Amino acid sequence: MSRPVAMRIPRRSASKYRNTKCTVDGQAYRSKREAQRHRSLLVMQRSGLIADLQREVPFVLAPSVRYMDKRATPALRYFADFVYTQDGQRIVEDCKGLRTEGYRIKRHLMLALHGIEILET
Repeated sequence: MSRPVAMRIPRRSASKYRNTKCTVDGQAYRSKREAQRHRSLLVMQRSGLIADLQREVPFVLAPSVRYMDKRATPALRYFADFVYTQDGQRIVEDCKGLRTEGYRIKRHLMLALHGIEILET
């Protein structure tokens, strides 16, 4: 008597950091937390609590480098989730679930080079 063959059902693998990408009103977000925070910030902007809300703002942390006449490496950049103005101050905000080593280095460079402390939500 033969045994039934087990069928493999393809599953979507979990993301590395357990975030769930989503789309809201045609805009793609890297996590549900980021989408919810953006909605909150939009409400705050409409009510006049904040101004000049921007998403995915790049900051250069190190310029492009060419080593020994080889192809240049790209500039090292940090992309802030949100940048806005509140009470006359520029706020740089990042929605964080897990603080990776790369993020900690970039956070340090943002403070050292640009004098900007990242608000983590």
